[in-house]
Amino acid sequence: MIESLQDLNFLHLFYFWVAVRQGSITAACDHLHLSQPTVSSQIKKLEKSLNHELFDRSGRELQLTDVGSTVFEYADEIFSAGREMLGSLRGMPSQRSLRLTVGVPMYVPKLITYRLLEVALKFPEPVQIDYHEAPMEQLVADLARHRHDVIISDRSISSNGNKRCFNHPLGDCAIAFCAIKPMADQLRADFPRSLQRAPLLLPSPYTELRRGLDQWFDENDICPKVVAQFDDSAMLNEFGSGGAGVFPAPAAVLDQVCRQYNVEVVGTLEGVRSHFFAITAQRKLLHPVVMAISEEAPKILLDIRNGTNLSHEFDSRKIVTETSNSQ
Repeated sequence: MIESLQDLNFLHLFYFWVAVRQGSITAACDHLHLSQPTVSSQIKKLEKSLNHELFDRSGRELQLTDVGSTVFEYADEIFSAGREMLGSLRGMPSQRSLRLTVGVPMYVPKLITYRLLEVALKFPEPVQIDYHEAPMEQLVADLARHRHDVIISDRSISSNGNKRCFNHPLGDCAIAFCAIKPMADQLRADFPRSLQRAPLLLPSPYTELRRGLDQWFDENDICPKVVAQFDDSAMLNEFGSGGAGVFPAPAAVLDQVCRQYNVEVVGTLEGVRSHFFAITAQRKLLHPVVMAISEEAPKILLDIRNGTNLSHEFDSRKIVTETSNSQ
């Protein structure tokens, strides 16, 4: 087992890094102009010195173990810095970039995610964004292994065992329903009661937004006609753009949703709000870009009604009151 940095053989680490980047030992040998026994033996020496297997050799494809993934991420930083150093010495303009590794569940609205990460593109220093989309459980596991700097999610999570995570609220916004123009014109006048008879496109039942919508439906005695439900928010919007049904969208990005998918706003539900969180492995925000995102998020998530007048806004509490008064 390696006891100090001077005992780490960086040439062995380099061969491992190239093999992962090339996708196979054979491709790495071609890239390095070395024989396969040479590269394979050097990688095995690295594994022996680290006292960990880096590849799962049970299958035919090159698969990294959990330790192998961690070692590769560090190796990638090391040799990326080496490339920048060589470029600088050759007189090429070089400025080291901050790296922001972000994990996002599929069901988080893509437009919201982009608006939040856009802060990184405007950061005073160059930022390289590594974006990863996966189920929440996998993202949390990766966060615990320090593979992500932050998870952007629409729900908070609790710490579980050794996977300690901390929730940093970014803000919230109202939810609107959108549809293609003929459907929106038909449903707008009697909204939200018109949702009772409308074909609905909704997020999957396990998402936080769906739970909020289901609660609103129950409280207002609306039995939705769900024609499709989605893990992926972008696919939900595509179906809505095709006229398959009415679909929910965060009010903070309604202008982009309407332009991009050629739909119109049917109405907004003030009784349902979508919340967003930055989830980190640290109690305090430490990454400068994540800190900047947290500072800008409340302005990004402002409801669109603050800048654009929407003629159809509804509060579920008013609807409940009106319903009870009419009985």
